[in-house]
Amino acid sequence: MVSHDLLDRIRRRLDELNRSERKVADVILADPGAATSMSIASLAHAASVSEPTVNRFCRSFDAKGYPDFKIKLAQSLAGGTPYVSQAVEPGDAAGDYTGKIFGATIAALDLASREVDPARVERVVDYLTQAKQLHFFGLGASGAVAQDALHKFFRFNIPVSAYIDVLMQRMVAAACHTGDVVVILSYTGRTRELVDIARLARENGAVVLGITAPDSPLADECTETLAVTAPEDTEHYMPMTSRMIQLALIDVLATGVTLRRGEDFLPHLKKIKDSLKPTRFPAGSGE
Repeated sequence: MVSHDLLDRIRRRLDELNRSERKVADVILADPGAATSMSIASLAHAASVSEPTVNRFCRSFDAKGYPDFKIKLAQSLAGGTPYVSQAVEPGDAAGDYTGKIFGATIAALDLASREVDPARVERVVDYLTQAKQLHFFGLGASGAVAQDALHKFFRFNIPVSAYIDVLMQRMVAAACHTGDVVVILSYTGRTRELVDIARLARENGAVVLGITAPDSPLADECTETLAVTAPEDTEHYMPMTSRMIQLALIDVLATGVTLRRGEDFLPHLKKIKDSLKPTRFPAGSGE
């Protein structure tokens, strides 16, 4: 369970802060829940200080910047509700938990976008564009992301599949060949079956790409990885921000592959989009 550590530290250090930083602290302490959903501009305005002052305040509490500070602040709010979210209290009203969930998600995505390595993205896109066959594997919440990846990547004129059952994943890994690419999604990177499956796929000649935690057992078995570093305790809470980061990274990779295909590929994408037109009522037809 997460404690009130950050809020306690702010209270203890009030007398050490300069006048401008004290204003920032006062706004946060007056309503920590609201602060988690504020943009840096909104917080600066509420405290009547500049945005650099807000960033300086955040760094003084061991945060990398304002997005990182908001995540730490959300985590400090009374430990959350077990098996739901660490940003939400049992007695929160709809307005409270809605703002907290959106705020935590926005902050996590902002932080992840700053930490993703463009060089790794390029290498992963290289592997994806060269794939003869592409498989996405995930379990639980990551399984839903694997299905979303299938929805994106079927457009690229290569065989694509998504599996959310470990037995099917193991059989597909055993049937892999050189030229196949397996993408494994796992927030923790500690699921034994997925680590075994990654090893099996590589032994059979496949390239294995991980969207997972850095320095995890799964990352160690992958050809290349993209790190998911959302500070989310999925041992005790429902996966939320980590899943959103995985979805965003899938969109990043699909965009990279599309751009590699060039303008000549765009008519193919248009044909797929146009195929849906007969299935929809014209816009405004419900008025």
